[in-house]
Amino acid sequence: MPRMARREVKEHRHVWSVRGTAMLCLALPITGLAVGTGGVESGMSNSRTAMESSLPTAGTSVGLPSLPALFSLALENDSDLASQRYELEATTKEIDMAWSQLKPQVSAGASYMYQASDNYYTDNPDYDPSNEVVGSDDNEARFEGRTRDTSWQVSLTQPLFSLERWRGVDEAEAQVEAARLELAVGESDLAMAVIEAYLNAFLASREVGLMESKREAFELQHRQASRSYELGVGDRLNMLESQARLDQAIADRIQAENSLDSALGELERLTGQRPEFGEVLGDLRGVNLVPVEGDVEAWVARTTDNLSVRLAERQMEVAQAGTDTRRSGYYPEVNLSLSYLDRSSNDPFRENRDGRASVEVEVPIYQGGYTSASVRQGELSTLASRESLTHQQRLARQDVRERLRNISGNLRRLNALGQSLDSSRLFLEAAEKGEQLGLRNLVDVLDARAELYDLRVQYIDVVRQYLVDRLSLEVAVGDLGSDDLMRAMETLKTLTRGA
Repeated sequence: MPRMARREVKEHRHVWSVRGTAMLCLALPITGLAVGTGGVESGMSNSRTAMESSLPTAGTSVGLPSLPALFSLALENDSDLASQRYELEATTKEIDMAWSQLKPQVSAGASYMYQASDNYYTDNPDYDPSNEVVGSDDNEARFEGRTRDTSWQVSLTQPLFSLERWRGVDEAEAQVEAARLELAVGESDLAMAVIEAYLNAFLASREVGLMESKREAFELQHRQASRSYELGVGDRLNMLESQARLDQAIADRIQAENSLDSALGELERLTGQRPEFGEVLGDLRGVNLVPVEGDVEAWVARTTDNLSVRLAERQMEVAQAGTDTRRSGYYPEVNLSLSYLDRSSNDPFRENRDGRASVEVEVPIYQGGYTSASVRQGELSTLASRESLTHQQRLARQDVRERLRNISGNLRRLNALGQSLDSSRLFLEAAEKGEQLGLRNLVDVLDARAELYDLRVQYIDVVRQYLVDRLSLEVAVGDLGSDDLMRAMETLKTLTRGA
């Protein structure tokens, strides 16, 4: 599957990373969380045999929850992301609102007016309708001083030149792109939260299995020591030592179970599901972790695609666009106005129909210093966003260098732990043979066995940390994709093979 940074947006809920100004996504089908591995052979009729065949056994690959599917669930389950999606949708309306300021503004209205007057016409005999010499019915309303007007009008205003409104469109578009990047950053953070919880759950589940095996081994050793002591051929000190080691193994298993519950609880919070990881651990030496290709500077150069850096760049563009819009307050505006008015009245001298067309120019001269203060405010906001961009660039570069150092150190440590595992295994065999020959005591065997289990836990932990750093490196350069998640799962599966 190609990297998300090279895919077009298909569904907004699967947005992952951004290239240029287009949102890019991770197309992840939401499938079942647990992947079964032990199938039932066709033709089996015995239900017990079928049940046993479905259980993980030695030499089989243990199914792991699908990490891409869990991330898809997290995208749908996260309330904060849902809120950001609605905020993005609301922000996109800023563009329509900005364009509306450049389109014709049409309005219509109607009114009714009653007016009572005391003026030159009222009670003047020359305007008395009953005066047959001069009087006329047309003067009745004026003579009485009571007029009733009904009017309606339609007006249209079309901006011909408004630099402020044009720049408002650019500012709105920049705001929408910034909102999209904010959502992408939120989804990227969610992805790393799911990844870390998943890897922690895997480590804890395998630690539970190891601690259970350790407890069983120490319990067997304790029974042997107790039996030998009861028969009078054993040492009481060995029996007490084996009991102490058994108690410690039980405590270690409880601690591992608590860690697993915490990790699974975090996954459940993020995804709404509580997946099963199993406890089987296979041949640790089967895992193959490869170094990162390319030198440090080549990776640092790729931080231009870091989502946080791109967001800071877009926020600086928003601030610059806002400053340009504020500067437009110095420029005049030209508008075309068309209107039509129709007024009816009981006073025929007040009736009229007017049609008007005008071109209006408005030049701002002085507004009490508001425009200059607003422009200065925008300039300071631009400077602040530029410093924020520099800060994000430095953080991204530092993160890349740190992740590369960690990956290199993890590989070296893993190689040393692998050799230590081989040595510890040989030492355990030698200690057991030495105890049989009377050259070693039980304490030496218990120490060697505990050391071997501790090394296996450390080995898995280093693999987990390697995967965290490897995937975080992809996030730091804005190139985390579904293929990276699948490779991480394959690495984990190698730890469960050959059990």
